[in-house]
Amino acid sequence: MNVTPEHADAWMRYLAQQDKISTHKSNCQKAVKMLLKWRHHEHGISEWDADFTFSEDTRQPRDYLTREEREAIREAALEYGSIPSYDNLTSAERDRWRAHLAQRFEKPKSEVGPADWERANGWKTPSLVWVSLDAGLRPIEVKRATLSWVDIENSVLRIPREESSKNTENWIVGLRDQTADMLRRWLNERRNYDRYDDSERIWLTSHGNPHSPRSLRYLLHRLCEIADIPVENRQMSWYTIRHSVGTYMTREEDLAAAQAQLRHTSEQTTMKYDQTPVEDRRDALDRMG
Repeated sequence: MNVTPEHADAWMRYLAQQDKISTHKSNCQKAVKMLLKWRHHEHGISEWDADFTFSEDTRQPRDYLTREEREAIREAALEYGSIPSYDNLTSAERDRWRAHLAQRFEKPKSEVGPADWERANGWKTPSLVWVSLDAGLRPIEVKRATLSWVDIENSVLRIPREESSKNTENWIVGLRDQTADMLRRWLNERRNYDRYDDSERIWLTSHGNPHSPRSLRYLLHRLCEIADIPVENRQMSWYTIRHSVGTYMTREEDLAAAQAQLRHTSEQTTMKYDQTPVEDRRDALDRMG
C-alpha cells in the first residue's frame, strides 16, 4: 500500500490512544516521517506536517504564547528591522545606516539609497506575523501561501484543498480587519521587488527562497528578543504561535471554532486545546483567596 499523509494522520491519532510508552510512539512517527519525506522527493506526494509529536503529553500543545505575549509579538513585528527616517538623519548618521543596510541586503554600500530605507521599513514581516497570529499558519502553509489565497475585501484566507496542509478540503480562515489591511499594504509593496516577479508566493526570504521552519524559528526568536519575551526552557518554534491560536480560540469561542480556524480534520486533534490558560487559572486563585 502507498502510504499517504492521510494514512499517517490516522495512524498518529490511533497511537495517541494506545497504552504505549512515548518513546515507541515517537519512533513510529519518525519512521513514517522519513518515509513520507522520501515519497515527497521521489514521487511528488504532498509533504506531511504532523499536528503533534510524542515527545511530550499530546493532550496539550507543547507551548503557546499568552495573550500579553501575542500582543507583544504583534508590536515587535512592526518594530522588527525598522530604521530612522532617511530625511531625519545627518550625513554621518546616514553613512552608518548605509553600512548597516549594505550588510543586511548584501549589496555594496555605494548602492544603498533612499529606496532601501523604505524596504527596511516594509510590511513583509508585519503581514507574515499578523496573519500567522490570526490563522495559526503552519510553517509549511507559510511556505505554500500564494496570492490566490488572499481575500482582502472579506478579511479571509481561502485555502484550496490541493494546497492545504492535509489536502482534504477547502478552508476559509478568518483574519482581523487590521491584519487584512496590513496584508493589503504588503501586497502593494511586494510588486516592487524583483524576486517576486515569477512567483505567486506571498512571502519569500531576502534570498528569494520560501520560508522554512528554521527561518521562521529564527524570526520568532528575534521578535521575542525585541518584545523581551524569555525563550529559555520553552519550545519556542513557529508552532508556538499556532498553539496560542488554538488555546484562545477554544477559550473565547469553542472547539468547533478552533477546529475550523486551525484547519483540523479531526476533533481529537483540536481537543488538546481544551484547557484553561494559565492566566485564567491565576485569576481563579485570586478569587479563591
